[in-house]
Amino acid sequence: MAIDRIAQLRDCGVFRDFAWPRDLPDMARFNLIYGWNGTGKTTISRILRNLEHQETPASGDIRIQLNNEAIEGSEFPESSTPIRVFNRDFMNDSVFSIENSEVPAIFVFGTESVEIQERVERLKADVSRARIFLQTQQTKKQGAEKALDSYSIARGRDIKNLLRSTESSRYNNYNKSDYRRRSDAMKVAGDRTAHLLDSESRKSLLSQHTSNPRDEIAELIYRFPSLDSLAEEVSSLLSSTVRSELIHSLKDDPELSEWVRKGLDIYQHRDGELCLFCEQEMPLDRLTSLRKHFNDQYELLLRRLNTQLEEVRRIHTQAESVKIPVAAELYDHLAIDYSNAADAFTLSLQRTMEYLISVKEALVHKSTHVFEALTMTVSAPAVGKNTVDRLNRVIQKHNDVSATHQARVGSARETLEADIVASGLKEYEGYTDQIQKLEDSVRQTLETVEDIETEISELEHEIVQHRRPAEDLNNDLHRYLGHNQLQVEVKETGYVITRNRIPAQALSEGETTAIALLYFLRSLDDHRFDLPNGIVVLDDPVSSLDANSLYQAFGLIHSRTADSGQLLILTHNFTLFRLVRNWFHHMKGQNARDIHKKPARFYMLDCSWDGFDRNSRIKALDPMLEEYESEYQYLFACIHRAVTAPASKLEDNYVFPNMARRLLESFLAFRYPNVGGGLWQKMNEVAFDETRKIRILRFVDTYSHADAIDGPEHDLSLLSESRPVLIDLLALIRAVDEAHFLAMLESVKAPDADTGGQ
Repeated sequence: MAIDRIAQLRDCGVFRDFAWPRDLPDMARFNLIYGWNGTGKTTISRILRNLEHQETPASGDIRIQLNNEAIEGSEFPESSTPIRVFNRDFMNDSVFSIENSEVPAIFVFGTESVEIQERVERLKADVSRARIFLQTQQTKKQGAEKALDSYSIARGRDIKNLLRSTESSRYNNYNKSDYRRRSDAMKVAGDRTAHLLDSESRKSLLSQHTSNPRDEIAELIYRFPSLDSLAEEVSSLLSSTVRSELIHSLKDDPELSEWVRKGLDIYQHRDGELCLFCEQEMPLDRLTSLRKHFNDQYELLLRRLNTQLEEVRRIHTQAESVKIPVAAELYDHLAIDYSNAADAFTLSLQRTMEYLISVKEALVHKSTHVFEALTMTVSAPAVGKNTVDRLNRVIQKHNDVSATHQARVGSARETLEADIVASGLKEYEGYTDQIQKLEDSVRQTLETVEDIETEISELEHEIVQHRRPAEDLNNDLHRYLGHNQLQVEVKETGYVITRNRIPAQALSEGETTAIALLYFLRSLDDHRFDLPNGIVVLDDPVSSLDANSLYQAFGLIHSRTADSGQLLILTHNFTLFRLVRNWFHHMKGQNARDIHKKPARFYMLDCSWDGFDRNSRIKALDPMLEEYESEYQYLFACIHRAVTAPASKLEDNYVFPNMARRLLESFLAFRYPNVGGGLWQKMNEVAFDETRKIRILRFVDTYSHADAIDGPEHDLSLLSESRPVLIDLLALIRAVDEAHFLAMLESVKAPDADTGGQ
């Protein structure tokens, strides 16, 4: 049994409307989920604890997929999933359930009494005989299954050879499984005779099966230009004239005018005093006259004419490139309709291109007669713009016939398949009936074995004692804490936690966590839980533990859960995250290219502000978290990436105040280890612009605390300050320790942009 995915969490804590993303790989045997406090780890562990205790979750729309089967939250009471969950609720409900002093017993097998043991031995002999008979029946059943398998392979091959085709078809890969599914369905339906065909029907269907449809034809994609609009634009240009002090010799000679205009342009760009043609000094009055003749209006009109001319050429080229299907590609009964539609379209296209040629000629002529008002002598033709739709309607009819043809061929093949299955169904039923009888015998024998084993279990339960699990737990505590002050003692109802042989009072949070975790890990050995086939969930198992205890805890987690059927570890502690991450990375097969073959998966919880409330989601672990060995590097990389990336939406900035605070606290703790107090006290030691320091402190204090945001000082529009404040933060780090800052840039492989360099 394994959890494939947490398919849906709606209105569950910070999960407002979460659905497992399609591109997010399903959970594997080993899973690590990283998320800061407040991102939903507790919500997930409580839902899984509801599943463990077969309880309906208190609220929300919940769906979990287990072994490809979806289970709604309302169905948890009917589920018997083998799962054990460690979280704060486990500590409160299980470890200290009786006045904070006792825990339930962990039952294992102890020393048996002689009388009961003799009875157990006799029952074990009975089980041995039953298992020998069971093995015999299973061998016969395997033989019958092999015979059925051979028969199904042969019949499946017959259907494949008969119904395969050159196009894509399920019959091209038809096999024994397909044959068995169809035979089983017909057997259940009891309609064998309805599928048997006579020879003529079979012959007709075989002919239809081998027929070839014509290929579908792509529809024409073309839109006629608006010739009326084009005519208006061109007429406006043709009627436009240029006002200037004319040089009539140039006005009346377009060829000479263009030559002089180009020469004047070259002369002015070279700032010369001599005529480039005759190498004589250019008369000033002649130069002035030319400039007045070829004035700005002249140049502007020429540019407008050239622009319009290029557009007309583009439209004409597009029209020339249009190709329509050949009539022979269509079914014969559509030939007349298609020819009529094609002729109408071709005529409209020809008229369009002829008019475009006339427009091009008029524009070219106008470019040499800019001082004259001209008119367009050719009118825009009437073009049947609906001819494209008319042509495509005929093509659509052709494609519909092709699609229907495929359906008819598919129906013929299915009917032929059913005929073959029906003809051999009686022989198939002979094999399956024999297998069913042997399965019944195997099942009855298994029930006999289970009944005997249940009786053995009940007898052994009578001689169960608590001493061994208590001693194991005390040994764990000794190794974990390094002393024997804390002990568990056996009582009639379970265990009592003592300190120096006296019932313990006022346990520290670290001691509470240690005892709870050790008890939980030891409880995985309980015979009532099948660890190799069970699911183990650990939610922040190292909360409140010091560094030494944390490594001890990881060692126990590693050794006690490595054989679990599935393991989920949720944590916000980066040290534990790193230890588990390295453990998973070094597993056999984790380097496989195919992610589905990897034994471990990595996820993270991302909580963002959607404009109304916090909303959390499960996503793939950020690659930076897999790459960096410290949370400090990860925070530095995230903030540096944020200030170098393009501007984001306002709600995307919601995570940065917490990131900024954690980065700043880590940096100042490293730089000023002897300065007590909070951020304000440590910031007083920093030599940096006071205004920018205050802005940084205001930003991290305003947004990085409460789950709810209220009051005018928490105006979310101020989150727009995120980018400049983060730039200030990087600048502060650089100002205090530039060598460290540059080393961090190198470690995250990020370019030193204008962030923090001010």
